[in-house]
Amino acid sequence: MTEQKAAPAAAAGPDSRNLVTRVAAALVLAPIAILTAYAGGWLWTVLVTLCAVGLFVEWLTVTHTARDVTLMVTGAVALAMAAPFLALARVEAAFVVLMIGLVAVAFRAAQPRHWAIAGYLYAAAAQFSSVLVRLDQPEGLVALVLVLLVVWCTDIGGYFAGRAIGGAKLWPQISPNKTWAGAIGGLIASLIVAGGFAVTGFGKTGPLLLIGAALSVASQLGDLFESAVKRRFGVKDSSRIIPGHGGLMDRLDGYVAAVVLAAILGTLRGGADGVGRALMVW
Repeated sequence: MTEQKAAPAAAAGPDSRNLVTRVAAALVLAPIAILTAYAGGWLWTVLVTLCAVGLFVEWLTVTHTARDVTLMVTGAVALAMAAPFLALARVEAAFVVLMIGLVAVAFRAAQPRHWAIAGYLYAAAAQFSSVLVRLDQPEGLVALVLVLLVVWCTDIGGYFAGRAIGGAKLWPQISPNKTWAGAIGGLIASLIVAGGFAVTGFGKTGPLLLIGAALSVASQLGDLFESAVKRRFGVKDSSRIIPGHGGLMDRLDGYVAAVVLAAILGTLRGGADGVGRALMVW
């Protein structure tokens, strides 16, 4: 009996250590993200551009196209060249630069080109949307913090609900550890976040709950999308740059999907110069 009980304890050890590592990394990275988002402007643009370049490099690594250094540099330079225009709120100019970069990446990529093109679009969308949501003052900051908190709490709620309840798998062929209980737990956590924003006077309850739910679903779909790409190429982690979390793609997959959706919804409702206000004011 003693030996049978020892095995689960030993198995739980690595999981506990990994959780501690993940929490420690999050306690360092989350304040950096919040403070940089609060600063906005050049500081936020530089951070998201560095992350976008990292996402592009990791994507090429995952899809086994990172050997083409020229391709990597082409995409990275295009993302970097768009940054000054984004920091100066020259959204149209930044979009043009990113589209020119897309053409350059497509021209440089070897066949099949679609994986390199998809990776560049993924990184460019993350960069462009992150800045676009933050541009509007003061609602842009509030909207961006809402996106961040919804994504983080969806992840946390899903993790603990999935471990505590277990049950049917969400999509075992793509991500065998994710359960429906975890997905619902993450959704509930996002509604609590959105409700908290409404209670503290940052918007109306109904629209915020709908936005929170939509962002949570997008975040979870983004996670599944990234898992599908890695499984397609037989890769476990996009890199090991973040202790306990893997790479930038592993950490930002949900955020990318959520912030892109937020940018789309805000633009459709308020235009490119009023995304934050369009998300928060109804």
